[in-house]
Amino acid sequence: MRYFILLPFLLVCCKTFSQETKIKKEKWHWNNESKQDTIAGYTQVLKVDNILYISGAVTNDITTEGITSVYSALKASLSSYGATFENVVKENLYTTDIETMKKYNYVRKGFYKGDFPAATWVQIQRLYMPKAKLEVELIAHLPK
Repeated sequence: MRYFILLPFLLVCCKTFSQETKIKKEKWHWNNESKQDTIAGYTQVLKVDNILYISGAVTNDITTEGITSVYSALKASLSSYGATFENVVKENLYTTDIETMKKYNYVRKGFYKGDFPAATWVQIQRLYMPKAKLEVELIAHLPK
């Protein structure tokens, strides 16, 4: 008799404390109804729990204007979930000309207002878009 009482209790406990088998993903992609780019195969922002994974924003010019356009696009990506650059914890920057990027780093730093994330800068030979010279991706945490 006690096994019949214990069995439902164990089943409820197992269900309550078990992990979900699928993660919940929310997507945002530049006013796109499907919320992803099916041609290249990516989404601009993917939210899992309270973390935003933001795909790279690119420019063909490493100039004040080009860098501003990249970080303005990233700002729009962040704001799609109510975040700002204060929420950014990791930045990956890929460029075909790291010396020129260093020269204009003050533009990038202006968006962070002194609260810099962990960052990695890498010089590469080429980006996905053949004429692109700079691509920046972010990871941001939202408050719980």
